[in-house]
Amino acid sequence: MKRTLVIGAGFGGLALAIRLQAAGIPTVLLEARDKPGGRAYVYQDQGFTFDAGPTVITDPSALEELFQVAGRPMSDYVTLLPVRPFYRLCWEDGRQLDYDNDQANLERQIHAFNPRDVEGYRRFLAYSQRVFEEGYLKLGSVPFLSFRDMLRAGPQLARLKAWRSVYATVAGFIEEDHLRQAFSFHSLLVGGNPFATSSIYTLIHALERAWGVWFPRGGTGALVQALVRLFTDLGGQLQLNAKVERLELDEGRVCTAHVVGGQRIDVEAVASNADVVHTYATLLGHHRRGAAQAAALKRKRSSNSLFVLYFGLNQRHEQLAHHTVCFGPRYRGLVHDIFHRDRLPEDFSLYLHAPCVTDPSLAPPGCGAHYVLAPVPHLGNAPLDWAEQGPRLRERIFDYLEQRYMPGLRQQLVTQRMFTPFDFRDQLGAHLGSAFSLEPILTQSAWFRPHNRDRDIPNLYLVGAGTHPGAGVPGVIGSAKATAGLMLEALLR
Repeated sequence: MKRTLVIGAGFGGLALAIRLQAAGIPTVLLEARDKPGGRAYVYQDQGFTFDAGPTVITDPSALEELFQVAGRPMSDYVTLLPVRPFYRLCWEDGRQLDYDNDQANLERQIHAFNPRDVEGYRRFLAYSQRVFEEGYLKLGSVPFLSFRDMLRAGPQLARLKAWRSVYATVAGFIEEDHLRQAFSFHSLLVGGNPFATSSIYTLIHALERAWGVWFPRGGTGALVQALVRLFTDLGGQLQLNAKVERLELDEGRVCTAHVVGGQRIDVEAVASNADVVHTYATLLGHHRRGAAQAAALKRKRSSNSLFVLYFGLNQRHEQLAHHTVCFGPRYRGLVHDIFHRDRLPEDFSLYLHAPCVTDPSLAPPGCGAHYVLAPVPHLGNAPLDWAEQGPRLRERIFDYLEQRYMPGLRQQLVTQRMFTPFDFRDQLGAHLGSAFSLEPILTQSAWFRPHNRDRDIPNLYLVGAGTHPGAGVPGVIGSAKATAGLMLEALLR
C-alpha cells in the first residue's frame, strides 16, 4: 500500500504531518534519531532538562492553529508561559535594556540612551508592523512556486525597501549605537547577518510586540511531545531510529523510500524536513535532478553555525532574566568575522538561556539548567577542528560568564556538554554545519529559496528552515502550512 511520508520530526515535519493527518491523509513520520524534535532535541542528565534548540516561541497563534485544524484544544496538550522581559540586552560598558511589550517602560529606557530615539523607535515600530503585515501575515505561509508569484509581491517589497539590510533600516530610524544593536540583532536568531539580511526580517520585532514571547511549561521538548501526541491521537504513525537513506524514482516520481536496515516504504508523496542539501545530495544524489539541485544549493550562501554549551548548576542565579543577550566589545566587526572570515574570532557575543526563571521544574530544587550559545562561522568558511577548538572556547565562555554574569559558576557545575558545528553536520545532517540552512538574504528568500514543491519531481515536497519562508519556529510552522496546502491539493483531487 502506498503511503504519504514525512521525513524528519522537527517542528516543520510535525506540523506538516498533523495537517495531513487531520485532513484525512494517513501519514507516516520518520525520524532518524531516537527522539523527535530535530533541532528541538532534549537532553536529560542528573535531574536537569536541557532544550537543545529553539527556546523562543513568538507566535502562539500558529501553534494554536495546528490544534484547531485537528479539532483539539491546545490546552489539553501543552501550556505556554509568558516570558517577561522578552530579552535582557547587556553590554560590556554596563548598559542594559529590558526589552518587552510595555511601551511606556521601553520608551523610558530608550530615553535614557538617547531622548531623540524615542520618536525614532516609534517610527521603526510602525515600519516593522507594516512589514509584519505584508511579509508574515500575507506571505508567510503562501508558497512561491513561480517567478510570477515573486513579481506579484514585488510592489509591496519595493515600497518597504526590502533591498536594504536590517541594520541599515534600523539605523535610518535610530541614532544611538546600543539601540541600533538592540533592534537589529533579531535576524541572528534565524541565521541572518543584520548587515546583509533583507529589512523584511525586521518583522520579527513586530511579531514579538504583537504576540509576546512564550515558553512551554516543561520546556520546548514538552511542546514537541504535545505535537507528537496530537499527531498520534489523530492516527498518525511515528517511527524513531528510522533513517531514510535513499528515495527511489519511477517515471519522474518518488515511488519508494529506503530506510537504513532494509525497510522499504512505497509512497504516494514524500515531504522532506531534512536539510535541503542532504535531501538532494544524499537522498536523491543518484538521480539527475538530485545531483543538479544539490550542486546548485552548495553554491548558495549558508547561514552561520553555533557553538552551544549546556550546563547544570547546583545553585539558582536569580539575577538572570530568562533570555539574556550578552553583546561583546564589537558588533559590526564580529558579525563580519562570523559570516565571512576563515577563523574563530577572539571575542564573542552570547545568548544565555536560563529557563528556570520561568519554569523551575527543569532542574532539581534550588538548581538551574542553562545553555549559552555563540554564533560561529560554518565549516565552509572556517574548516576548524572543533574537537580541539570546542574545549578552548568552552573555557573562554565559562570564564566570561563567571566574571560578568554568573559568579561562582565553575564551583557550582554539576553537568555540562557541548554541541559544535561538527554536531550540526554529523547529528543533524546540516550542510557545512549550518544551524539555520540557507542564509536569509533577499536573493535566497521567497521564490529564490528552494520551493515547497520540487520543480521537476511532482510528488516531492520540502518543509522546514531550508524552504519558504525560512528558519525559526514561526517560519518552519508557516512552511508546513504552505506545503500542506500544495500536498492536499494534489492528494485530495
